[in-house]
Amino acid sequence: MGLFGLLLVLHILASIAFIGPAFVTPIIRRSARSVGQLHFVLGITTKLAIMPKIGGFVLILTGVGLMIITKMGLSKMWLNVSILLALLMVVLIDGWIEPRMKKIIKSISESQDQGNEIPAEFRRMIKKIVPVEAAAQLLMIAVLVLMVVKPF
Repeated sequence: MGLFGLLLVLHILASIAFIGPAFVTPIIRRSARSVGQLHFVLGITTKLAIMPKIGGFVLILTGVGLMIITKMGLSKMWLNVSILLALLMVVLIDGWIEPRMKKIIKSISESQDQGNEIPAEFRRMIKKIVPVEAAAQLLMIAVLVLMVVKPF
């Protein structure tokens, strides 16, 4: 396997690390039925949050390496659109979802009642995040489609 193949494999693995947790986290979070379970689930998803950061860093490095090796640069529209959508996705996740999740995590950790059903207040806070998570997931799918299909 040459340098191109190695960079491509690392790029694909990094994309899985970058995108995977954003798809899995909402599913895991929805499985919680009590405040204690929600606290546990949010602890797990907080630990998972490091994966997209590492994956994103490796994704950038390998992407730049691939652009240099192929001498493509930013000459392809699909690549420019992919980068733009990925940046928008990062803004949504890091700038909108993560700060709100930190507030929810703080509220839950301060909650005295760890065993009972999740209060409506927490459910409302989480439901406000769901549409933005869905938008981020759609952006991820769009980026993946653009990277694989390279339509224009």
